[in-house]
Parts: sequence; C-alpha cells; structure tokens
Amino acid sequence: MAQISTEVLGDERGTLLAFVESQRAAIRETLLGLDEEQAASRPSVSELSLSGVLKHVAECELAWLRMAQQRPNELQRTEEDRSESFRLVDGESVASVLAFWDGIRQETEAFVDAVPSLDVTFPLPPAPWFPQDGKVSIRWMLLHLVEEFARHAGHADIVRESIDGTKAMG
Repeated sequence: MAQISTEVLGDERGTLLAFVESQRAAIRETLLGLDEEQAASRPSVSELSLSGVLKHVAECELAWLRMAQQRPNELQRTEEDRSESFRLVDGESVASVLAFWDGIRQETEAFVDAVPSLDVTFPLPPAPWFPQDGKVSIRWMLLHLVEEFARHAGHADIVRESIDGTKAMG
C-alpha cells in the first residue's frame, strides 16, 4: 500500500522528488501480483489498462525531462501513433516498461539534483494547450509530475479494483 512519507527531507528539492516518487510507487503497486494479460485488461468502460497507464506515465515523465533538458525526445509520438502511449506494443512487457521508467526516474533525479536552482526555466513547445512562448520552472515541472502521476494513480487504483477487488490506495 502506498505510504505517505513522514521523513523530513530538509529541502524543497528532496521533498518534491519524494512526492513524485510516492506517486510513482502508487502506480507501480497497482500492478503487483498481476500477469501480463490482467495488466493489459480493460475491465471498465474506459480504454485504460494498468499496463497502458504505466507506459503513459513513463513516457510523460520522459517528455517533461527532455523539455527541461532542452533535448529532443527520442519517443516523440505523431498523432497517428499517440494511442500507442496507452498500450504495450512490439514485445513490451510490464517488466520492460517498469525498467524503462526506473531509468527515467534515475535520470530525472540526477537532473534535478544538478540544476543550480528550481527556479531555472525552460520553454514549452508550441501546442494549443500551452501559452505561446510559455516557460515553466523545474519546480513547476516537479509539481506537474506529482499532479499527473496522482491523477493516473487514482485511475489505476479503480482499474485494479475492477480486476480483482484489490485496493492499492486504501
């Protein structure tokens, strides 16, 4: 079961990273004890599966990390293949996506630890949902990841409960 950390981390950077990790853990825990078929199942009216949520959040974190690093995203999706971000394809497995996400986690934490300040900003890409010439800070990105992961952890908890009655978040 996901636990709220009571550890006092001493600084904002560590606290924000701990909250991001707490929400990552909530998503990972919804997959415990399931086989690939169960993880890929869609037991509700929604198109969401646990393995699809897992892949989506991993790719979401990578996208934000690459924007913050101002590097190209090696997994940039076109409109035609955007649906692939919510389902496993081409030999992907829960284990492989978890390993991929763990690598991104390590890279995110190293990047955040290395930036001189959480106030450092980076440009947002042109998109209808971003303001023109918009910028956000590293702090904003971390808070956004907490929000994004928490939203999907809730989705994942409902999907898991629909599969076998397990409540990962309660």
